[in-house]
Amino acid sequence: MRALTLVGDRQLDLIDTAPPPPPGPGEVQVQVAAVALNYLDVWGFRGMAFAKRKLPLVVGVEASGTIAAIGEGVAAFAPGQGVVMYGALTCGTCRACREGRDNLCENVGGIMGFHVDGFARDLINLPARLVIPVPAGVALRDAACAPIGFATVQHMLFDNAKLEPGETVLVHAGGSGIGTAAILMAKQIGCTVITTVGDDAKAEKAKALGADHVINYRTDRFEGVTRKLTQKKGVDVVFEHVGAETFNGSLLCLKRGGRLVTCGATSGPTTTLNLMQLFQQQYRIIGSFGATMKNIAQSLDKMAAGLTPVVDTAVPLAEFERGLDRLAGRQVFGKVVVTF
Repeated sequence: MRALTLVGDRQLDLIDTAPPPPPGPGEVQVQVAAVALNYLDVWGFRGMAFAKRKLPLVVGVEASGTIAAIGEGVAAFAPGQGVVMYGALTCGTCRACREGRDNLCENVGGIMGFHVDGFARDLINLPARLVIPVPAGVALRDAACAPIGFATVQHMLFDNAKLEPGETVLVHAGGSGIGTAAILMAKQIGCTVITTVGDDAKAEKAKALGADHVINYRTDRFEGVTRKLTQKKGVDVVFEHVGAETFNGSLLCLKRGGRLVTCGATSGPTTTLNLMQLFQQQYRIIGSFGATMKNIAQSLDKMAAGLTPVVDTAVPLAEFERGLDRLAGRQVFGKVVVTF
């Protein structure tokens, strides 16, 4: 069995390893079909210090596949069925898990592909409770983008920011995997979308995707353009995941009582905050991490209804590192998917 394994910082090997045993009670065995790449993969490859792990480590944090075998007591799945997998080893028993708030599990055992062995292997055994069926008609390549790419956006925009039809939203990095998904989901409910991109080619693609206004942040200050577009009123929601470079500018783009939801800090994790601005303008700043299993199912339902993810590039498993390089180089528009 093939397993793409991180053996040292910035050193990946495609190794041949023993397949897993038959699935045990309550488990399923999944034959992996596709892995979608995220910045977690980039950070893990580079050896980010906050990742507590032991090498060697099988990589891959987001994936789809088909059921290869089922263990005793599993009735919800059948061999050959398309599925995606939840990427955090939640306990399933704490209050958060029982209430369906999986991403707030009190006893999480780690993120697969980052802290513990991940999905970039031919076969994997998992508890059936961490597996979600793929609706008929959804390609496994697209489904691979649901557990993080689509579900993170679903959780940010609707669970946390409470985005409503007709509102105006500023989506940062509209060419990224979650940026493209945010544009699609916001437009689907009739929102006005302003987005930022890093070059004119991406600007054209963002417009074709449905964005109403596109700002090239390399040539224009997004704060000024956004204020002008909204007649100085500001936007209802800012979809923030860039971090230090954009955070305070994002606050300036909000209307009074506006909501900023953030899930990332790729440009840096620290910033300063004007507290008087915060309380006088009555901003709501919401941190959002990951997604729930319900969010993944909601994302798959949206795919089944025709809202498919934007895939920039598909590469074979042996070229995983090329996919990482493309993602890290910020030249992508949409997701990079690794096929098996």
